[in-house]
Amino acid sequence: MPSTMTLSEYLGYVKSYHPIVKQANLVLNTSEAKLLKARGAFDPEIKVDFDEKQFKAQEYYHKLNATFKIPTWYGVAFKANFEQNEGLFLNPIDKVPTDGLYSAGVAVSLAKGMFTNKRMTALKQAKLFLNQAKEDQQLLVNSILYEASLSYFNWLQSYNEKQVYIAFLNNAGIRFESTKRAFQEGEKPAIDTLEAGITLNSRKLKLEKANIKLIKSSLELSTYLWLNENTPIDLKENILPDIETMNTVDNAFNIPLFNAERFDIEQHPKIRSLGFNIESLAAEERLKINNLLPKIDLQYNFLSQNATPQNSFNPENYKAGISFSMPIFIRKERGDLKVAKLKVRDKQLENQLEKVVIKNKISAIQQELTSYILQNNFTFQIVRDYAVLLSAEERKFFLGESSLFLVNFREQKYIDSKLKAIRLENDLFRAKARLFKEAVISIN
Repeated sequence: MPSTMTLSEYLGYVKSYHPIVKQANLVLNTSEAKLLKARGAFDPEIKVDFDEKQFKAQEYYHKLNATFKIPTWYGVAFKANFEQNEGLFLNPIDKVPTDGLYSAGVAVSLAKGMFTNKRMTALKQAKLFLNQAKEDQQLLVNSILYEASLSYFNWLQSYNEKQVYIAFLNNAGIRFESTKRAFQEGEKPAIDTLEAGITLNSRKLKLEKANIKLIKSSLELSTYLWLNENTPIDLKENILPDIETMNTVDNAFNIPLFNAERFDIEQHPKIRSLGFNIESLAAEERLKINNLLPKIDLQYNFLSQNATPQNSFNPENYKAGISFSMPIFIRKERGDLKVAKLKVRDKQLENQLEKVVIKNKISAIQQELTSYILQNNFTFQIVRDYAVLLSAEERKFFLGESSLFLVNFREQKYIDSKLKAIRLENDLFRAKARLFKEAVISIN
């Protein structure tokens, strides 16, 4: 029993199960994993160092150092530390009270790394990459749906062409049998029988070619049909394309929702993707600018013998330090900054160009669609007129007022016009698919 597969049903299968669509989801999952990794740079950290030495029944040293560190968004980190050291051969600077020494304090980057650093930049970029991946996913999904729709339209065209040849093969067979009987009865010359036979075999040949074309287009269509990500589907012979696709193609692509006058190029996924990329490069540029600053790190920790240092705080008991470093010529940093600025400028120019390209493509497609609609109207009238001419010629032929040659001539013109109408319809479908792809229209 024949069953029809509409364009909407077909695209639904592709969107749900095609491996490339699944790959698009993997890209998004990878970006989410990278964001999680970048956030890990701000995780609190526990570090424990234990070291001891025993030799000839003597304890040279026994050292324990435990640290808890909380990094923050800016170049500030809070630290708490417990240190317990003992032994005969301790370094004097490692000597602490018997019950250990507690400390709590802060480490601050005063210049380089304070308002931006590698951790901050990596996290910002990971968030931007995630947003960019969402836009790129939409682009990739629409691209595969576009390619899949072209296969459907080729399948539909091949099917319609085959139906044309089947119909006219029947006509040729009927005409051949009637011509043969007329010859046998002495009403038609033998040449008419020969011509009718040639026409019949020609129709059989063209039908066979059309059948092969349909088989090839069916196999091409099957490459986009999957039951799940591991199981492709073979298109069965009883599955037919929707010959009323002209009435449903706009809804299948959600084209009625597209309005050129309200089309916002800034919301186009390609432009949004480039925008996130530019923001990411700008964050990298700010990091390179920050790298021009000197590195000034300040540490301050107050010390206590008790586990609750807030109750035994003494500003005279502390450990503090400051470090300063800076390259003399900062040539590496200046070179990195120049490269970062060029990357930003390159993407900005690409963004501007892409906006113009997208707008022009959409405008061209809309004009093309308008033209194809007019051409389809003209072609419909031509097909209808050729049908009238063929019907009139056949009536004249059976009344003996025409020849088989003229009937075949009229019929061939009628066939050619129908095939042109089918190809033109396919061109219209392809143009609608391009609009769906270039405007990146979402479908359910």
